[in-house]
Amino acid sequence: MSQQKVQLTLQDILDKEFKSSMRGYNQEEVDQFLDIIIKDYMAFNAEIDELRQENQRLKKQLDEMRKQPTPSTGATNFDILKRLSNLEKHVFGSKLND
Repeated sequence: MSQQKVQLTLQDILDKEFKSSMRGYNQEEVDQFLDIIIKDYMAFNAEIDELRQENQRLKKQLDEMRKQPTPSTGATNFDILKRLSNLEKHVFGSKLND
């Protein structure tokens, strides 16, 4: 996954000033819009931080699980089927043959 470099920081957005001209934009509208962008930017940064932390936690959890030995019962499929058959005979008795 390729990561694109972030071009603007929160401070860059806060400090940005636009030149005014006779037919320019309404300064108040621009400021209000930039305020919305700043809030969104802060929310995205917070979400990215949370996701990175969760990713690290899950990676650690996966590593720990991989390090643990897998439990082995030592039973093969044949052994399991044999035990199941004996259990059925014990529980149902002669009813199986009827």
